[in-house]
Amino acid sequence: MRRHERLNVGWTVTVVGALLALTGAGAVFAAGNNPINTARDADWTMPRTAYGHPDLQGVWANNNGTPLQRPAAWAGKERLSDEEFQELMAAVAEATNPGADALFGDQLVLAAIERTKATSYDPTTGNYNQFWIADRYFTKRTSLVVDPPDGLIPPFTEPAKKRLCKRVKHLMEHPADSWLDRPIPERCISYGAPFIFPGYNGYHQIFQTPDHVVIHQEMIHDARVIRLDDESALDGDVRLWNGDSRGHWDGDTLVIETSNYSEKNDFMGSSEQLTITERFTLTDAETLEWEVTVNDPGTWTKPWTASIPLKRTEDAIYEYACHEGNYGMEGMLSGARAEEAANKPKQLDPGVVFRYPGLACDF
Repeated sequence: MRRHERLNVGWTVTVVGALLALTGAGAVFAAGNNPINTARDADWTMPRTAYGHPDLQGVWANNNGTPLQRPAAWAGKERLSDEEFQELMAAVAEATNPGADALFGDQLVLAAIERTKATSYDPTTGNYNQFWIADRYFTKRTSLVVDPPDGLIPPFTEPAKKRLCKRVKHLMEHPADSWLDRPIPERCISYGAPFIFPGYNGYHQIFQTPDHVVIHQEMIHDARVIRLDDESALDGDVRLWNGDSRGHWDGDTLVIETSNYSEKNDFMGSSEQLTITERFTLTDAETLEWEVTVNDPGTWTKPWTASIPLKRTEDAIYEYACHEGNYGMEGMLSGARAEEAANKPKQLDPGVVFRYPGLACDF
């Protein structure tokens, strides 16, 4: 990319699909249609642990097909009609080609809306074939973001734009001078927590004790250990990759508040001011409603909330075999040296584009 071209890093973050061993080719399912399904089956009883807390234990899949942000074609519409939903399901089936590149992000929904075949977000090397991707489930909701009501993540603040554009520019000019130039997910350190993106490594396993909850997220096999009813706070100078999490029960809802994130953490462009509040509510035997509120005045103009339905699965979580110092890094750095020797022009890594929704930089 030439230096004076305008860089548009515009995307809607919803990684749709999961890496499952040869699942079917892009089947889609219609799930419950309420943003938060509070209408419980009269015959269903909330399961509880021996110490009285709602029993949330098990493996929960996030294979949502509903986009994180509302597509422009659905502006002003919170829910699809029955007819629109059936048309969407038919279009999704048409847009899915098991031999083509996997449809990450909101590509599947956008391709269905536009009745086109989505192109790979990584056209240089290609990506997983679609048959590797998990079956999606959809609701009639038009976005997972429920606040703001327009279904869109608020704009970046001006300081955040400058900070992120500076980061992107550095990555363009110094993509792989050393391993330190590569993003921390690529270095297998952390993909950020909580990991809210559906499908690709989108499983979460919950364990409970009387005074702790552990959430094992499949992506980069991070285990979040959450202390319950512990009001002590870490010093502000103590910063952790995945933040410091404290939890408590609000009736039958598990509430987790996380702060003290490292400045090197990269939750969609977040800053050290990031705090995230999660609310987990078991709404029926198969559904765990996960509400995530993101508050970072150093990055977004106002807080935003997504409501994400997780589905119970009997699948096991297998190891995400990614660790710092992986031999893949040697290959990436060797490739960068080869490109330099061949005087190849440097270009923006498409993976970087996927991390900052709505960012536009003038270079």
